[in-house]
Amino acid sequence: MQRQHRIQFPQTKAHSLSQDEVFFYLQEAENQRKIRFHDYDKIYQVQGLYEQIFYDRLKCTSPGKVTSILQSAVKQSDDNFTELRVLDFGAGNGMMGEELKKLGVSRLIGVDIIPEAYDATVRDRPGLYDDYYVTDFTRLDDDSREKITAWQCNCMVTVAALGFGDIPPKAFISAFNIIESEGWIAFNIKETFFDTSDKTEFSKMIREIIFSKYVDVYNIERYRHRLSIEGEPLYYFAIAGRKKADIPAEYLKSKGIIMA
Repeated sequence: MQRQHRIQFPQTKAHSLSQDEVFFYLQEAENQRKIRFHDYDKIYQVQGLYEQIFYDRLKCTSPGKVTSILQSAVKQSDDNFTELRVLDFGAGNGMMGEELKKLGVSRLIGVDIIPEAYDATVRDRPGLYDDYYVTDFTRLDDDSREKITAWQCNCMVTVAALGFGDIPPKAFISAFNIIESEGWIAFNIKETFFDTSDKTEFSKMIREIIFSKYVDVYNIERYRHRLSIEGEPLYYFAIAGRKKADIPAEYLKSKGIIMA
């Protein structure tokens, strides 16, 4: 039986924090640690902590939702879900990969920027991925690119990792361009990223590419991603579609999107 950790959410001022600033307290023996929700390296080091916070306490539904919307998109084509060779981008400790594996995808390749994510996957879900790379896609070297490209991935998924600086636009585009043309893309984003008042580079990039000639969108669905620590619903969009072609840097530059 999985050990239950002693965690406490702050009682005041949490509502004034942005989603990536929210934190909790972890009680360990005689010590209490303050950990931000986006301090994934620290969370992954404690077995079962990620699942307890985001899935048991805050009722996150995103891996299942993004998997479902991808499955629905593929069913609209002549492709078979079981023939997907998936790049799980920002794979974390394998929650999304686990959902995909249940449905029998052909290959599953994990990618994350922090070694703690890989360590947690090996510890908690050994054998889940056919391979798992710890690398920075904003600085992807030729050797890593060649190894990942060799898997001939025809699908990319990324869940709950976009738009807060965890995955910069340059990294997302680099991963997108590794996927084969006519391959599948599925991801989720916070609902405000569709609002033109959001001027962040990632928000602008997402709005441009999903309605561009480079992607055919099959499904967009608004859903409850999880609860806030106050118990309020946080809504996201799940998006699935087919990649038509690589996205050139010149296109993004022409739209005023900085790929630093």
